[in-house]
Amino acid sequence: MYKHVALLVRQDDLSHEEFVDYWQTNHTPIAKEIEGVVRYQQVLPTDPENAEFDGIAELYFETLEELHAALGSPGSRDYDPTKDVAAEARRDVNNFLAIDERPRLIGEEIVQKDEVDSNTNGLYKHSAFLVRQEGMTHEEFVDYWQETHTPIAREIEGVVKYNTVLPTDPENAEFDGVAELYFDDLEKLYDALGSEGSRDYDPDRGKAKEAREDVNNFLAIDERPRLIGRERLVTDEG
Repeated sequence: MYKHVALLVRQDDLSHEEFVDYWQTNHTPIAKEIEGVVRYQQVLPTDPENAEFDGIAELYFETLEELHAALGSPGSRDYDPTKDVAAEARRDVNNFLAIDERPRLIGEEIVQKDEVDSNTNGLYKHSAFLVRQEGMTHEEFVDYWQETHTPIAREIEGVVKYNTVLPTDPENAEFDGVAELYFDDLEKLYDALGSEGSRDYDPDRGKAKEAREDVNNFLAIDERPRLIGRERLVTDEG
């Protein structure tokens, strides 16, 4: 399935609480009706004061063409949809989002592990937006990530679901991929992957330690935004 992942940044004159209120109360009822959307989920930061972003919006589509028609294609943070609800949603983001500061990725989701039968509502989620090391091609990065790192990451203690998202248009994408690790307990997540306030972390044992050591082989970790949050399922027609 194809998904549009947007890292949300509020406008300067809004507090995080005001941003969330507008997003949930005003924008969400519009966004969930965007033409072609089959699943819509949101991630709210567990520690907003130390989070890099105010939230994540994830919109799923069956086809890439439907996604592009609604939300534009990679290469620009802005877009200009022509369909009715998508156009209304685009107009509404001007009321609460700093859209030029909102990174995004359009990609295809690959489920690497799933112990919850895709029921992620209410789970805690570590979303890492991956940037490859200098000197690697995107293809080399993906090969190492999928073949060498993923088998380690899926066994990190406490992980109940693990997705990877590969960009559909790598040349124009802002990131080389997204890693999504789900936990049913926030303390387990913090223990494995650190807490908000730092892009780096230092687990002291097990697969979490092995995975952290391995990222030095392919990730530019200081350039890798992340968000720790709790997922909220808005709609699912799948």
